[in-house]
Amino acid sequence: MLAKHVLAIVLIGGFLALGWWQVSRASAGNTLSWAYAFEWPVFAGFVGFLWYREIREALGFPAVRRAANGPEASAGTEASSASATSEPVPTPVLPPVLGTRAPKIGSGFRRPVLVPRQPVAAPAPAGPDPELDEYNDYLAWLNANPGAKASAYPGRRRGPG
Repeated sequence: MLAKHVLAIVLIGGFLALGWWQVSRASAGNTLSWAYAFEWPVFAGFVGFLWYREIREALGFPAVRRAANGPEASAGTEASSASATSEPVPTPVLPPVLGTRAPKIGSGFRRPVLVPRQPVAAPAPAGPDPELDEYNDYLAWLNANPGAKASAYPGRRRGPG
């Protein structure tokens, strides 16, 4: 942890020194240096912001606080309302994946949890598709005749135009 503090102080000091150097170059007549004179302090501010966030996380104050009626609280009310109705809760068909859950206030880290995936329903076919059927027949013929050329396919052929 000490290395992060030293790195942050060195970077902030270095960026501010580079900004001051660009101010001196800009005042000597180099107009492009005016952009860099403002850019280097922005970099120093960004490093300071990240350093501040790291310190808050290390002390146990999360960067984002959840409200009492946030997503975790609403998930509990949805589960209780779902159990009160006669509708069965669908079970996921797919295996769960490794994800992260929001930390409790003061925990300081995100722990991995298993999150169930919800299957996506395929759209219902609109009806028979003769082109798709013809293509599937062609693929089946190619599979049954692995050494044959495509020009030897005995099925329906389309002419030019």
